[in-house]
Amino acid sequence: MRSLPVRAISIAALAWAMCAAAHAAGASPMQEQNLEQQREQANEHADPAARAARRQVLVMLRLPAQHFRPDASYGGGYLKDGGSAARRRVAGAIAAAHGLRLLDSWPMPAIGVDCFVMEEARDAPIEQVVDALAHDARVAWAQPLADYHALDGGDPLYPLQPAGQDWRLADLHRVSQGRNVNVAVVDSGVDVSHPDLLGRVRLRRNFVDDADEVPEAHGTAVAGIIGALAGNGAGIAGVAPGAKLMALRACWELKGQAARCNSLTLGKAINYALENGAQVINLSLAGPSDRLLQALLQAALARGVVVIGAADPQLPDGGFPASFPGVIGVARTGDPHPATSKLVYAPGTDVPTCAPGKRWNLVSGSSYAAAHVAGLAALMMELKPRGTGQALHLAGGRGSQPGAPAAAQASVTMDACAALSRAADTCVCLCPSTVVTASPSSRLR
Repeated sequence: MRSLPVRAISIAALAWAMCAAAHAAGASPMQEQNLEQQREQANEHADPAARAARRQVLVMLRLPAQHFRPDASYGGGYLKDGGSAARRRVAGAIAAAHGLRLLDSWPMPAIGVDCFVMEEARDAPIEQVVDALAHDARVAWAQPLADYHALDGGDPLYPLQPAGQDWRLADLHRVSQGRNVNVAVVDSGVDVSHPDLLGRVRLRRNFVDDADEVPEAHGTAVAGIIGALAGNGAGIAGVAPGAKLMALRACWELKGQAARCNSLTLGKAINYALENGAQVINLSLAGPSDRLLQALLQAALARGVVVIGAADPQLPDGGFPASFPGVIGVARTGDPHPATSKLVYAPGTDVPTCAPGKRWNLVSGSSYAAAHVAGLAALMMELKPRGTGQALHLAGGRGSQPGAPAAAQASVTMDACAALSRAADTCVCLCPSTVVTASPSSRLR
């Protein structure tokens, strides 16, 4: 990404200062509302992608059934057929009829649609635009461009506390290293030249812009936790050091802010992952429910792909996509969630991992807990490709503080040894003798 212009940063700082000063002086509700609008405008100056998203909509047109298209070709994982030009003409007519400007298109054969990006040019409320499009018979569906963010947990630079030790990685790696399992890291850019990631990335693609090399902190950290080299004498060992990583850049980073993504960039990346054989998809991010992403996740789950989503600690059910049926929602150990939630728990505090520029760092947040579970899924899929999602749910541990109400449940880390023992049909770690004799339907401890 290009560096931020000084003016954009200055505007943002000035707006924040004005807001703080107004609160200190006891500003009126109307003044506070105006200052909030100024703050939002300042943020948009700092993040052009966020500014554009406020005026853009995604419009889906149905693709014809594949067996009715003898001229179809899927070279490179993308749809090329004789009807694409016709659908673009239809999209152009739809844009003209609704006062929109057609910007771009992206075929998504995984869910049978062409996705067209259109921009509102007349300052009409975007909700009204989407509603009008929804009533157009030519449109399968339309939606605004939703915004997503990575789930970091603040400044994690504390004394080294290797969370991976809780899972007995050395024992797990004696049984499986996730060899040849394709794991899609849908995130910000991954530093593929990092010493712990050299040769670990099977393929990479940028769905945000035209840049070639985009090493970014969040994506590099997530990729490192999942699949960093083991036994190379440097850095860390990934949970699944034998997995084949797919570095799919769907998010971008701006200085001092969490990584951001949107419906279209995520949709492109997930569709690409499905078209290129992903067996595990890691989504260390959260945001609003989204019809396009829901359709793609349903397609992934129907194919037997294991989808991992990071839980938003501010929401009881973890938010979307963690709470979507079939997705393995992951909270970090210690984060409180209701006992009724279907989340599993994994290490996510002070986790050592890769950082851009041949460095390592400590990170915290449910993003990194999700990365642990994605790696564990790869270990299990090497041994038993089917049923991994259900086994992960069974291994997700919970505990409670004595006397604490159900709504204040505290979590304990999932039992990685038990999960891999199920896949291997044998005890993996230093298990009690009862584990060996337990029936396959019982939970290993």
